Amino acid sequence: MSEEVKLMKGNEAIAHAAIRCGCDGYFGYPITPQSEVMETLMEVEPWKETGMVVLQAESEVSSINMVYGGAATGKKVMTSSSSPGVSLMQEGISYLAGAELPALIVNVMRGGPGLGTIQPSQSDYFQTTKGGGHGDYRLIALAPASVQEMADFVGLAFDLAFKYRNPAIILADGVIGQMMEKVVLPDYKPRRTDEEIEKQCPWAATGRKMSRKNNIITSLELKPEVMEQNNLRFQAKYKQIEENEVRYEEILCDDAEYLLVAFGCSARICQKACEMAREEGIKLGLLRPITLWPFPTKVIANYANKVKAMLSVELNAGQMVEDVRLAVNGKVPVEHYGRLGGIVFTPDEIVNAVKTKLM
Repeated sequence: MSEEVKLMKGNEAIAHAAIRCGCDGYFGYPITPQSEVMETLMEVEPWKETGMVVLQAESEVSSINMVYGGAATGKKVMTSSSSPGVSLMQEGISYLAGAELPALIVNVMRGGPGLGTIQPSQSDYFQTTKGGGHGDYRLIALAPASVQEMADFVGLAFDLAFKYRNPAIILADGVIGQMMEKVVLPDYKPRRTDEEIEKQCPWAATGRKMSRKNNIITSLELKPEVMEQNNLRFQAKYKQIEENEVRYEEILCDDAEYLLVAFGCSARICQKACEMAREEGIKLGLLRPITLWPFPTKVIANYANKVKAMLSVELNAGQMVEDVRLAVNGKVPVEHYGRLGGIVFTPDEIVNAVKTKLM
């Protein structure tokens, strides 16, 4: 059977992929530029076909706590929002990580700080990769650069979240969320039965009698020595994720003398910049982190032995550049180029930045 190609926005692709991946529940609250996720789910009405719950909560705080409750029962649940809304969710996200619950959060970034602008940005990198909430925790973070990846990463994020019992986030930007492209949606995967959930998630608090075991879901531990052991277990899990789940893409890197590092929509623009630079005889390559955490630190460190300099290209004031500099450890110069306020740079600007900052 030939694949069915559809034309849709990135936000719409998230919604359709969630249904097809067997999502049990979506809890969210509208905010630009991601509102089409919930709007699409409401329009499609998956509860009639699959039984998937779709609920507009009264706030982002409510929605993330509904996700916590659904995840505690082993269900495949998610939410989506944009930057200010995700800020409101930070306590709940920390609770999910502390209780080791799998869940999916989608952040389609807009400019800030504060209410900022509804225009696209990539300024939530720190919030996502450094832990926007309290405590020593990590989120598995995937950064899509196309509508196709918006669809593909829903299933991947759920798989990783359940594999490691850890919340995962799709960190998109307003460009990818709002742009329209051709996409092939994933095959339908039926929602799991209660029996399958109990078998796959023996830790879940299902309330059923099959296991004859009362599971308690909590992130609270009053004994310091026990809490320390919990945290050490978390850190061991994070190390395992760092060893096994790094994802990235290399473009025109084989003979590169200068390297761009960019994610999301910035990487798309950088790819064109690389082509333009090479037409001028500048050997420019692109390293695109797909997982922002775990970050491709070792890969970037290896390129520090091959290139003359690197440029971290981001729609922010300079956030990922810190991780690039840590990876390089002073071996080659690392500069930053970005635009703020919702302004998206052009390939020409990036080529000029390479010439002025690196050469």
